[in-house]
Amino acid sequence: MSIIHRIAVVGPESCGKSTLSAQLAASMQAQGVRASHVTEYARDYYANRPYQVAMSDIEAIARGQLQAEQAAARQHDWLICDTTVLTCKIWAEVAFGQASPALLQHYRPHDYVLTLLTAADIPWQPDPLRSHPAERDWLLGLYQAELAAVGIVPVLLYGSEQQRLQQAWRVIRQLPQWLDGLPKK
Repeated sequence: MSIIHRIAVVGPESCGKSTLSAQLAASMQAQGVRASHVTEYARDYYANRPYQVAMSDIEAIARGQLQAEQAAARQHDWLICDTTVLTCKIWAEVAFGQASPALLQHYRPHDYVLTLLTAADIPWQPDPLRSHPAERDWLLGLYQAELAAVGIVPVLLYGSEQQRLQQAWRVIRQLPQWLDGLPKK
């Protein structure tokens, strides 16, 4: 059984998380690494139901996100996770003032070898699941505060898609997990 290395890609809505996650996974795969892009489960969850948010929805999305990671871990060594339960926690706090105890049971921010935090410096892209176009900097602050509270120092990515990908690769290549025998291209 191989060791699974998870990279969290988190940040405010419409800040390039999905694009970066897919690019990183594809880049790793091109180098022969067994990597997977774990997509944002909320999109699957709301694909066939109205976008109405209750705490039970956020809890279900957190469970689904973790199940998607577990499924990908069966066949891959590196998971590039397009969001994590951290997003669900912040979503619950913004919408309801706090995260439920059930949601907090799924919150394991230290399961990731690296946390990439995307800055709100790219243009807003409207989407039915996005609702805070003017609050992205405020939301970024919530991510930064929560990560600091749990002792995680994220890597803040900014700039164009290419700049973000380059910044991410610089950090990934320095990870002990990467340096211990995985491709170094």
